[in-house]
Amino acid sequence: MSTWLRSSKIAAALLTVLRVYVGWKFLSAGWGKMFGEGPFDATGFLKGAISKSSGERPSVQQWYASFLESFVLPNVELINFLIPVGEVLVGIGLVFGLFTRFSSLMGAFLNFSFLFAGTISINPNLIIIEFLILYSGMNAGRFGMDYYLKPLLDHTTNLLRKTQNASQN
Repeated sequence: MSTWLRSSKIAAALLTVLRVYVGWKFLSAGWGKMFGEGPFDATGFLKGAISKSSGERPSVQQWYASFLESFVLPNVELINFLIPVGEVLVGIGLVFGLFTRFSSLMGAFLNFSFLFAGTISINPNLIIIEFLILYSGMNAGRFGMDYYLKPLLDHTTNLLRKTQNASQN
């Protein structure tokens, strides 16, 4: 299964469909936050997550609520910028297959952040798909910009190694 997922063209096609789906979810969420009605403000969401850390059955771990309260909430203006921009960049990366693995990793980071804040929604489903994309390696970007970018990056890396080796000798 591993070899098929990492090398098969059929797997690459299926991964492309999944990658574009996840990318579209991120792109549309971030776009709505950036250009929707009124400015995006995560303050209410953050305060809601913090309030979910107490009571009989808390859905947010105390350590995460403390992190939100002591670091994230005081820096909410930065967060209000980072979340929509991050979502849009992850979306673009996944839709176009550009830096696919990194985009998927950053998407998983965002999804885990939302999960830790007590928001289930579609986040677990997206994380599973993102892990498939990460595990499949370069095959997830085979039908995307990574296909064209990888040879250029490999060539540049080889030139840098040759230059470094020559300077050490």
